[in-house]
Amino acid sequence: MMQETKAAVFLWFDGAAEEAAEFYAATFPDSRVLKVVHAPDGVPGTEAGAVQVVEMTLCGLPYVLLNAGPQVRPNDAYSLQVYTDDQEETDRLWEAITGNGGAEIMCGWCMDRWGYRWQITPRMLMAALSHPDRAASARAQAAMMEMTKIDIARIEAALAG
Repeated sequence: MMQETKAAVFLWFDGAAEEAAEFYAATFPDSRVLKVVHAPDGVPGTEAGAVQVVEMTLCGLPYVLLNAGPQVRPNDAYSLQVYTDDQEETDRLWEAITGNGGAEIMCGWCMDRWGYRWQITPRMLMAALSHPDRAASARAQAAMMEMTKIDIARIEAALAG
């Protein structure tokens, strides 16, 4: 699969690439582990046979997860925004990430146990933030700024005024 694509998102892990890939594949729709590559003999700093690379599809996008050590840590410069259709899906994904050693941040952002940031974003929120009535959009944005996990009913109430 990766040989057929022109680009993939590349994430760096400190020994947990396969565990993370399995969690992501079990949690997010249109996600699956495609290939696990084990290190051959002679790779400096890596035990022969250890998981080196995991290729996967995450929310329909190609990803490569690399076990490369602790030199590079995830930060706010990368996040994955996942669009949800309703509160049930929003709650499920939010709880999966934060309930598995992750943390709540704000405005629909959370962080998984490996340090990667996620935006669990109802489609309705995106519509509210781009609403043609600027006052309604501002109310929705103000409501969002008070939330960690997005509450669609509260966004709808703010939009309505």
